[in-house]
Amino acid sequence: MDLSGRGGAVGVWVMYCAREDVHPQNQSQAFIVLRFFHLISKFIMMNLFAMSKVIGDEVKNSPYRRYRNDPEAGNSSREIYEDEVNGPGPFDIVRTKGAPLDQLQRWRQTALVLNASRRFRYTLDLKKEDERKQIIAKIRMHAQVARSAVLFQAAGEGVNGNSHSLYCEPGGDFDVSLNELCSMPQEHNLSLLEQHGGVKGVADKVKSNLEKGVSGDETELINRKKAFGSNTYPQKKGRSFWRFLWEACQDTTLIILMVAAAASLALGIKSEGIKEGWYDGGSITFAVLEVIVYTAVSDYQQSLPFQNLNKEKQNIHMEVVRGGRRIKISIFDIVVGDVVPLKIGDQVPADGVLIAGQSLAIDESSMAGESKIVHKDPRAPFLMSGCKVADGYGTMLVTSVGINTKWGLLMASISEDNGEETPLQVRLNGVAKFFGIVGLAMAVVDLIVLVISYFIGKTSNPGGQTQFRAGQTSISDSIDGFIKIFTISVTIVVVAVPEGLPLAITKMLAYSMRKMMADKALVRRLSACETMGSATTICCDKTGTLTLNQMTVVDVFACGKKIEPPDNQSLLPPNVMSLLLEGISQNTTGRIFVPEGGKALEISGSPTEKAILQWGINLGMDFDTVRSKSLIIHAFPFNSEKKKGGVALKLSNSEFHVHWKGAAELVLASCTYYMDSNGCMAQMEEDKVSYFKKAIEDMAAGGLRCVAIAYRSYEMETVPSNEEETENWQLPEEDLILLAIVGIKDPCRQGVRDAVQLCIDAGVKVCMVTGDNLQTAKAIAVECGILGSNGDATEPNLIEGKAFHAMSEMQRLVVADKIKVMGRSSPNDKLLLVQALRKKGHVVAVTGDGTNDAPALHEADIGLAMGIHGTEVAKESSDIIILDDNFASIVKVVRFGRSVYANIQKFIQFQLTVNVAAPIIDVVAAVSARNVPLNAVQLLWVNLIMDTLGAEALATEPPTDPLMHRPPVGRREPLITNVMWRNLIIQALYQVAVLLILDFWGRSILNLEDESDDRAFRVKNTLIFNAFVFCQIFNVLNARKPDEINVWKGVTKNRLFMGIVGLIVVLQVIIIFFLGKFTSTVRLNWKLWLVSVVIGIISWPLAIVGKLIPVPGRPFSDLFMKKLRIERESRG
Repeated sequence: MDLSGRGGAVGVWVMYCAREDVHPQNQSQAFIVLRFFHLISKFIMMNLFAMSKVIGDEVKNSPYRRYRNDPEAGNSSREIYEDEVNGPGPFDIVRTKGAPLDQLQRWRQTALVLNASRRFRYTLDLKKEDERKQIIAKIRMHAQVARSAVLFQAAGEGVNGNSHSLYCEPGGDFDVSLNELCSMPQEHNLSLLEQHGGVKGVADKVKSNLEKGVSGDETELINRKKAFGSNTYPQKKGRSFWRFLWEACQDTTLIILMVAAAASLALGIKSEGIKEGWYDGGSITFAVLEVIVYTAVSDYQQSLPFQNLNKEKQNIHMEVVRGGRRIKISIFDIVVGDVVPLKIGDQVPADGVLIAGQSLAIDESSMAGESKIVHKDPRAPFLMSGCKVADGYGTMLVTSVGINTKWGLLMASISEDNGEETPLQVRLNGVAKFFGIVGLAMAVVDLIVLVISYFIGKTSNPGGQTQFRAGQTSISDSIDGFIKIFTISVTIVVVAVPEGLPLAITKMLAYSMRKMMADKALVRRLSACETMGSATTICCDKTGTLTLNQMTVVDVFACGKKIEPPDNQSLLPPNVMSLLLEGISQNTTGRIFVPEGGKALEISGSPTEKAILQWGINLGMDFDTVRSKSLIIHAFPFNSEKKKGGVALKLSNSEFHVHWKGAAELVLASCTYYMDSNGCMAQMEEDKVSYFKKAIEDMAAGGLRCVAIAYRSYEMETVPSNEEETENWQLPEEDLILLAIVGIKDPCRQGVRDAVQLCIDAGVKVCMVTGDNLQTAKAIAVECGILGSNGDATEPNLIEGKAFHAMSEMQRLVVADKIKVMGRSSPNDKLLLVQALRKKGHVVAVTGDGTNDAPALHEADIGLAMGIHGTEVAKESSDIIILDDNFASIVKVVRFGRSVYANIQKFIQFQLTVNVAAPIIDVVAAVSARNVPLNAVQLLWVNLIMDTLGAEALATEPPTDPLMHRPPVGRREPLITNVMWRNLIIQALYQVAVLLILDFWGRSILNLEDESDDRAFRVKNTLIFNAFVFCQIFNVLNARKPDEINVWKGVTKNRLFMGIVGLIVVLQVIIIFFLGKFTSTVRLNWKLWLVSVVIGIISWPLAIVGKLIPVPGRPFSDLFMKKLRIERESRG
């Protein structure tokens, strides 16, 4: 229910009550109603205040990641391509970005899961979706109801003649209360603003200056935070270690093992006494606790980067005016009284009041819940935190911050989490399900065989005595024997179900995320890490990405000739100089600060603005003096569609000038005159047009950005006379007078050519999409290596945005693959290119920095926003933020994306080898020998190596150069490649064969005939256990390089890998030497240790031999499916 428009109804109601012809009794009843709303408003305000105090504790954190950072974002309007979501199975989701919720629900329901709280920790929590929406709606409704109720209250008291303030008395060192400052923007209370003397009066009362802002003194800032609060809001603390410990305990199989261990413990103590009887149950208990604790520690450490990620995403940096100078500070450091400049794409950092603005339009959808663009002017001056600047520019005075704003209350309620599944995570759940079902079947077979064998007297203990004799064995001993068998079967399930496989991807993404942050890339969506490994095309901007974004005016054409050097004042007539400086100083969003003490001037603004302002300074411009001579009455801010911006000025002599600045050829096309060398206005003849066009082409061919500056005078009679007309006034763009054309140099980044070549070698096409002149784009593309030579600069390799836009959809699909450079492109052209490439099957990464780039960033498979010059709107629509705006950093992201995919494949090969070998060894031994060589405790230790330590070791494998000499990984390519199947089968067969041979004939092979049956049994099984662990140690080394002979290459550089392998060896030695009572092992002599190590080492040369065996290029799964299809067709 929308309550925001109830103020008008209140006004009508009050006017009705005040009419003389209304009966006094009716008036009385009406005032009772108003009084009721008065009380209601107080109640709501009190509840909102209370909610703000406890919101961090009482509202549960929403444990999923939203598709966009804005809580107001509804369902994505992005087109969902059919091949993205309609795969052959529930686990075939190649793109989770914007995937339908029913698709995500389907794979969860299909997955085989032992510990749901742990498995789905980093996925979208679908159950919380409605709860989240209800919380957002409740906060919005409360705020809107509060506003409406206060309007009722104010109206009622006005009718009664009560003129006392509705707000608290001023407190502290300031002349205005916090309640008043909060109420003005939240209730849009214009009358209260006027009571305080307007914006100037409020600024005086909060001891700020509309021009210079607050002083910025540390003591003053602390006092302001004490009086009015800080610009932060309560955030729910991250999960504690104890929470992770609790979640690790919820594994179904571990719970069963704990119950079985408790029963075994009780029976053992009862039958053998506490001194000896506690070992069997106690050993399983300790093993389970070890798994739980280590799992919790690992998961807790893994969660820390995600907590830091949230802080980084929320820590927006904005410009404020303090002490008369513009400085960048964290949004969290903004205080009441700050003067904040706003431009297109900025987020409003706090609640406040507009000081001045030109064509300022605010997107208030974050607070309204629906798309709502509101124009701001003195009649509607209130700005709300969290909203975005959709158009124009201006400055605001901050009046309330943090939890005292509706946005702060909203964000405190739904503080962000990182729940989000990735395509690999979903697919790994499919792999886990398949192997889990196989393992579960093997465990059931093991259980049935051992139980039957036990109760028919076919099993014996290590000493050779039959374990069960009907009528002789006690009930407690029978139950104890059954529990031991059941425990082994359950442990086989623990080992066979690769529960840690889907979680391993999160470990690897967490590691990559930390490393990428060090390489200047902030990951906002985890799936983007892995998707970058599949990227086939990168559509990147020119300015700031391929170039340094450090601009300087190097060429100037004015007065019909070239000005050399560009700041040669003697070549510019005084009137031309005056007009130029007027246009430079007024038609800009930049500013110049003059510090005290004769220090260097400080210029702020975009790089282009800064370059032109610096040129103006070189011409002798006094920024503040020139601006004081005229007044801006209307502005058309620069935008990427029209590629120019203009202002209308009223001069002190009541003249009116309109200044334009923008893309040189576009502004030139609107010029019918130019200023000649004598300072006189001259007709733009055809030869002069050709001259200036040639100048633009020459500068563009040299890689310069060309900007034209023009103006025209305007008749007073045609200037709008009131605010409403002015607001809708379209600045005249025709009959302009050309003042100057400047060429701005922006040098290419060092190393960008090598980075582009690295992408090309990796099979990734680089496409430059820029708003600059096509010739400028061509020159930079050749310099960067995107175009091989000028010979490549022909259509469709080189194309203008408008030409691409004018094509039909089919034509765009044809040429999209061939485009390498798109010049004079608009954000919509970029979006069309992305859509065409994706429909052709490309995995597209797109860079963007402007507000209008948001659709393309959202549409792309990977949206890359620029961290330095990118707007907040662009950043929030992106998946990864490139913190240094450097193309080389994008290439590093591609390397890490490929590394994630490669590392997860390494871990799959390693883990599935264990998943296959361990259950087979125990099941075959159980069926044939009625006994198992690997007991529950030993299997739990192997599971710890496999699930946790192995993942930690392989997750930290750094990206290697060979990764960038392969083609991109196809999103539908099988996770388990033919090479992996070959390696996996060879290693599993070797381990099963060797260890079963030891199990069946180990006593004779090891010369243990002279030993007692019990001793020989324990030595043999200890050797099997020890050899199996060493096989895994060398198996993890083999997994490092699945398709390379030298698996030792670079191993010493990965200290964590070496440390984990060393830890496994040390712990294995401790287990064998000191923990025999718990693991049912005995100490081995040096010969048997050598045998164990040799059995493990053999897997290394065996892997080398296996890698010489060729495998077909077509995946085995395709061949298998083809065979099944042929069989079905033959039957049909």
